[in-house]
Amino acid sequence: RSAPQIFALIVFACLVGDGYINSPHDSNLFCVFNHNEDACRYGIGIGVLAFLACIFFFMVDAYFPQISNTTDRKYLVLADLGFSGLWTFLWFIGFCFLTNQWSWARTDEVYIQADSARAAITFSFFSIFSW
Repeated sequence: RSAPQIFALIVFACLVGDGYINSPHDSNLFCVFNHNEDACRYGIGIGVLAFLACIFFFMVDAYFPQISNTTDRKYLVLADLGFSGLWTFLWFIGFCFLTNQWSWARTDEVYIQADSARAAITFSFFSIFSW
């Protein structure tokens, strides 16, 4: 449970910290991924929700041995399995979306934030396999 939580935290932190910049001529912030606000919002959204879900499922895992009802255990395991499958798919979509938008971004505008953008892409890829 710790690897997906760390990966989600890295993606979220990279996009919040260096995902938005402004040009020297304008004070409005724009996303480093080809000025597409949806790319940054998507990465931040799935990162935050994945982090919170990891905390929730970690607490469920800690409490799981004390649950005596087999029906409740079955539903918790199925919820964990279903959520993990959904989040694997969402991380795959996020990786493809961020990679596509990064390939269209102008490098002369985002040369300082390029490492954070690449880290967000890399850890969204790692998150596919960790979920």
